[in-house]
Amino acid sequence: MKQVVQNYKSGELAVLDVPVPGCKPGGVLVRSAFSLISTGTELMKVSEAGMSMLGKARSRPDQVAKVMQSVATNGVPATYRKVMGKLDSYTPLGYSLCGVVEQVGAGVDDVKVGDLVACAGNEHALHAELNWVPKNLYSPVPDGLAPRHAAFGTVGSIALQGVRQGEPQLGEVALVIGLGLIGQLVVQLLTAAGVRVVGADPDPSRCELAERLGAAACGDPGSTAVEHAVAELTDGHGVDQVYLAAGGGSNQPVELAAKLCRDRGRVVDIGKCRLDLPWNAYYEKELDVRFSRSYGPGRYDPSYELEGRDYPIGYVRWTERRNLSCFLDLMARGRVDVEPLISHIADFDDAVETYGRLKDGELKAVAVLFRYPEHTAEAEEAAQPAAVSVAVPAVKVRPAPARLAKSPVRLAFVGAGNYATSMLLPHLAQREGVELSTVVTTTALSAANAQRKFGFAEATTDLDAVLGDKSVDAVFVVTRHSSHADLTRKALLAGKTVFVEKPLALTEDELAGVLAAVEESGNDRLQVGFNRRFAPLLHEARKRFGARTGPANLRYLVNAGRLDHGSWYLRQGSEGSRFVGEGGHFIDTASWLLDADPVSVYATAPSGNEDLQIVLRYPDGSTATISYVTSGPSAFPKESLDLIADGRALRLDDFVRASVYGQKRWVSSRLPKARDKGQNAELAAFVKAVRTGGPMPVPLESLVATTAATLAVQTGLASGAPVTLARAL
Repeated sequence: MKQVVQNYKSGELAVLDVPVPGCKPGGVLVRSAFSLISTGTELMKVSEAGMSMLGKARSRPDQVAKVMQSVATNGVPATYRKVMGKLDSYTPLGYSLCGVVEQVGAGVDDVKVGDLVACAGNEHALHAELNWVPKNLYSPVPDGLAPRHAAFGTVGSIALQGVRQGEPQLGEVALVIGLGLIGQLVVQLLTAAGVRVVGADPDPSRCELAERLGAAACGDPGSTAVEHAVAELTDGHGVDQVYLAAGGGSNQPVELAAKLCRDRGRVVDIGKCRLDLPWNAYYEKELDVRFSRSYGPGRYDPSYELEGRDYPIGYVRWTERRNLSCFLDLMARGRVDVEPLISHIADFDDAVETYGRLKDGELKAVAVLFRYPEHTAEAEEAAQPAAVSVAVPAVKVRPAPARLAKSPVRLAFVGAGNYATSMLLPHLAQREGVELSTVVTTTALSAANAQRKFGFAEATTDLDAVLGDKSVDAVFVVTRHSSHADLTRKALLAGKTVFVEKPLALTEDELAGVLAAVEESGNDRLQVGFNRRFAPLLHEARKRFGARTGPANLRYLVNAGRLDHGSWYLRQGSEGSRFVGEGGHFIDTASWLLDADPVSVYATAPSGNEDLQIVLRYPDGSTATISYVTSGPSAFPKESLDLIADGRALRLDDFVRASVYGQKRWVSSRLPKARDKGQNAELAAFVKAVRTGGPMPVPLESLVATTAATLAVQTGLASGAPVTLARAL
């Protein structure tokens, strides 16, 4: 197997072929998927190795003291041979990784072969293809956590142990000095614990990153910005805790800690910075200086790390392994996000080059990962929930009698609620060649109101009478969502052309029932109220954009807003989720613009609200991302869409203005009237199809594919995995 090593005498870095470690009792053999470079600790070792012998001695006075003691005890010749022998040997690098268990040693019963684990230890979680890891230095990776993220487990444990030493409490204010990898993790952990954080680092990019990850304010430790932020957040009292996550030979961090800490505050040293404590400053405030020992209790204890002897939880709540498990859990639940910290992922075979680029400053990085060639794909798969596939029902239609052109077209409405009376009937009541035959509602008064207002010939509560009326050409189903599929099925079996408002169905079984009615009757005359593809402004923009040759990226932001208390849309148990009720609009629009049906759906939602992020993938590699947001401000536009392909871009701003960018730029004029989302054009196309017997405005296969994709969103949310839309045969 291969392993990254360094010769401390010459400074040489190499990837060596070394024997595979044996799987001893009390541990597991792990094949690495990703290992993390500590840009602080490891680069310090790499830099020291490149120094002269005098430079090495100056950088490690503790080791010089040991050498002098050995000289006094064993003499110069023996000590020289011992020191040179140790220096002129290869030493390993690395201490934080994620991999797949390849072999389980005797006495281990909490993992099995094939499990994904995060591993710790500068002797056991090395940059190597295989590592033997004792029981207390690994932890199973929670479902859904990516291996590259789990590889942060050890450094996360270091940050977590440092935060525990600070004993933060809700509402406190902390200062983090040094915003490298550990500092960035400390910022997130403190923020998750309800602490407001100020960061200090001379690198503006790291300050900006920390603010994105939750810090209230960040700045250069030598500027007044940090002092002003602390004064503002603490009313001039000073921070409750300071976390020293910096390295180097400067004493500035220690002095800044004393200056900005409150009386009897806590100073925690996590990194390896100079600690010449200014006695007066620390004495006058009676500051509590604490040290954080690596990953937590158990570190450097051979009986814990090598022999697997755990500490009783009643006496030691957070051990080294419990910290590791806790940090993995925080990542899995989204409380800590390490993805923004990943500056670079390098192939393991390029390890020497990567270290060189880091040392020379060519590669500016917070965190760098090595990706291992073997079993990486399997590890990624093991971390994710099992892939989900749902069948898109096949559309089967037996031959039906030829349809004759007819005028006027006689229409019946089932339902006369707000949408029907405001968005559909006003257009139909004024349309030439249309006769509003019958309106059916469950309450007599609503039917009578619709009859009076729009001129229906009849008003009734008897659905069967309408379905049996051979003079009725088409039926509009405009009821609550839970009845759509059943009413559509009955109308199709009765031989009617059907216009059903979205959604067509709330479940896969309901969708299958509709298609069974199509197959049984031979009647495929169905339209779902996906009106946005008929919007004149969007049609013009699509025409201006022109045909495309390569894959496209589409972004659709929907500011759906909050529902009023008591809205029937909130009755998810009976009426389906809000997105199932409305989301088909946006999926259909995307599919129409991309001229294809989606082949997979991935959906995710933050905990605590109904905001959704949905990614649709199409056969040619195009993707559509739908952000369905319910928590946005009401004054913000509801819908905006961007389509980019072949060096061109199309933008739609809430059906008020559209623009196309290419060799020439086209911008529509602002519409003088209300937004036209296509209802009138959609109804015109539907009535024409009914009157002429020609093709329906949208192919049935497309309606089914959109409905299946909409339903797959809920499946994907439940599974946490992408959902493949497999076409049934």
